[in-house]
Amino acid sequence: MTDQAVDTDGAQLSGHAAAEPHFLGRTRELKELRADIERAGLDTLSGRKAPRARVLLIAGRPGSGRTALAEELVRQVADRYPDGVLRARLGESDGTPVPVGRAARELLTALELPTPAGAAEDDLTAALRDALADRRVLLLLDDAADAEQVDALLPDAPDCLVVAVSSGPLTGISDVRPCTLGGLDTKSALELLTRYTGSVRITVDPRAAEGLVEECQGQPAALTLAGGWLAARPKAAVSDLAKQLRSDGNEGTPLSRVFRLTHGLLPTPAARILRLLALAPAGLVDPHTASALAGCSVGTARTTLDDFVALGLLRSVDSPLPQYEVPGCLYPLFKALAHTQERPAELQLARARMLERTVRLLQSCRAITETDDLEAREKLQDMPRALRFPTPRAAADWLRIRRPSLLAAARLAVADGEVDTLARRLMSQLVRALVAHVGTQAAAPDLYDIHGLVLDVAERRGLHRERAAALLNLADVDARTGRTADALARYRAALDAGREANDPYATGRAMESVGGAHLELGDYDRAADWFGRALAQRLARDERVEAARLYGRIAAAHTYAGRYGEAQRAWRAALAGYRRAGDVAAHARALSELARVQEYAGRPEESLRTCQEAVEWARRAEDVRLQAALHLRIADTLEHLGDPTAARMHRGAAERMLGEEAPEHDSSPEQGGNACEIRSASAED
Repeated sequence: MTDQAVDTDGAQLSGHAAAEPHFLGRTRELKELRADIERAGLDTLSGRKAPRARVLLIAGRPGSGRTALAEELVRQVADRYPDGVLRARLGESDGTPVPVGRAARELLTALELPTPAGAAEDDLTAALRDALADRRVLLLLDDAADAEQVDALLPDAPDCLVVAVSSGPLTGISDVRPCTLGGLDTKSALELLTRYTGSVRITVDPRAAEGLVEECQGQPAALTLAGGWLAARPKAAVSDLAKQLRSDGNEGTPLSRVFRLTHGLLPTPAARILRLLALAPAGLVDPHTASALAGCSVGTARTTLDDFVALGLLRSVDSPLPQYEVPGCLYPLFKALAHTQERPAELQLARARMLERTVRLLQSCRAITETDDLEAREKLQDMPRALRFPTPRAAADWLRIRRPSLLAAARLAVADGEVDTLARRLMSQLVRALVAHVGTQAAAPDLYDIHGLVLDVAERRGLHRERAAALLNLADVDARTGRTADALARYRAALDAGREANDPYATGRAMESVGGAHLELGDYDRAADWFGRALAQRLARDERVEAARLYGRIAAAHTYAGRYGEAQRAWRAALAGYRRAGDVAAHARALSELARVQEYAGRPEESLRTCQEAVEWARRAEDVRLQAALHLRIADTLEHLGDPTAARMHRGAAERMLGEEAPEHDSSPEQGGNACEIRSASAED
């Protein structure tokens, strides 16, 4: 957070109230915290080097300014940590603890390090500790729910510093330096009010101002709301607000009392929008979210949200697109009002409108990338102008900025259990948008989580077809990341679900994938058996190209097992299938693989003839790289047969082909080397 950031949980203010906001007060606390950084730890005093990072704890109730103090401390000492500052929020807006694995993944992403999709929490935290072991970083952990969350993320590096923000002690973490916050000092509290009201209204009645500070108990969040209330009513005296708070009695906290007063004086439409913001995923709001929740125009929603920022009810997020955040200290108050003043049916309808708007925005986000598709262009033009993105870059930026709230929306929709149809549509469109703009590989961690949510809904609703699809998607990621045993279990579960759904695609895909998992595990007999089961289904459905491909997978299993005769028979069956289907490129590759098996079987003359035939088919397919690879294999075979002159000719032909093809494909030398290896395994597994 920069010095200009807004934080109504602390004493930093929005630019709506001041041109150059800066941190207020807490001089003593800052001095003590900085001294704690320098102070020797218990391990150092006992003569041992500290095994882990020093932990400073800033404890206080929500609204006490704990986050603002932590950010100011970070700003003051950041230059001591040359490897930078990392931030993680460990609590959702509703107080739900963030899973440690998700927090570790976000921190690894901030370090631009890989985060394998579906990785276990222990693996992610171990990777984070390894990444920080040789670095000197400052780690800010905000809204920590308990010591276990913080402990799991602590670097094993004594040169690092961890600043944790929590409501209470972190019992169980050794040598924690706590700093417990109360209210602001009177001078700082009055300066905070002055930024909203101007100096005149404070100086003309200093006692009333001090009384207002006392009513707010010096809590920055309560004072911020009080200042916003006074700024919106320039003719009201400070004493008027103090009297109203006193007349309200002592029911609730100072923050809740000022909030009730602020909410009560809002226009009815604005008050309703405020209450419905409790439904915003992850507490993140944009004009579209507010518009859908309240059923108003996007322009009206944005104006209202800006008004809320001026009143201290929302925090404006530093973003290229208008985005706001519900302060954590205010979220419970928003939620309580929503449940007491809105009917459950109205809340459900508002949630459904928000999810429907999100689905349509995701459709538009994906459609802008499909400019070559006439149908997609027509659908895009049929959408309201407010839902259309001007360029693919604008859509990608929106997706990147809104990613946390979109993922939170999917999690909340699934947890709700009453909007499963919308939840399924939302997750489907989110997957497509991520693939279109980010790519399958880069978005894999998010896609893995989404497929897990799809599985939850499918199991809850008994949707066997969707359950099979989700299990296949999850298993594919497990297989790609080396968790082959886990993948195998999921492929088998997908097979059962596919059979229950009577879905031939899912069952065939699952059987083949089970075979692929066994192949990866080195169980070649089971691999060939499962490929054979999948083949039988393809043949029964007269799917010749797929059947030919499965013959190739069976041949690969036999080849690994050293059963070269069976492998050759399977490749010849694959060749017959490709020939009937007219697939020239696949026919050429199948011939090249048959030649490889013949070479393994000790039949170089047959391998040479098959390679020469494969070259002709590769030429017909215009596959230059395959032709080059085959010429190199022919050269190796000729050398083995004692004809080095012919071998040199074929090697020269391969080099010329690769040299001519390299500029067109921008191939690197490493890529050229890999061109000689022709894989028979399917990319699906």
